[in-house]
Order: sequence, then C-alpha cells, then structure tokens
Amino acid sequence: VPWLYYLLLVWLIFILLAPAKILSHTNLNEPNSKNTKTHKFMWTWPW
Repeated sequence: VPWLYYLLLVWLIFILLAPAKILSHTNLNEPNSKNTKTHKFMWTWPW
C-alpha cells in the first residue's frame, strides 16, 4: 500500500527532526543565532 509507506516516511522524518525543532525553540534566546538558523533550515527542508 503506497500511502502506508508515505505515512511511515513522514512519521520517521517527524521523529528525526522534532528534536531539532525543539532545540531551535529553546535556543531562541541564545546568542548563537547561526545554530538556530541551521535547525530551522533543517526543519523546513523536507517539506
């Protein structure tokens, strides 16, 4: 079933990239803005 594989792929990407999004939200107040930009780019990349 193709939609099942698509759902599994989206779920896998979400599991892998969710910590990066959480990390970017927690690092918004940090002076290192370069790290936050890379995490935001990594989060928006698969979509």
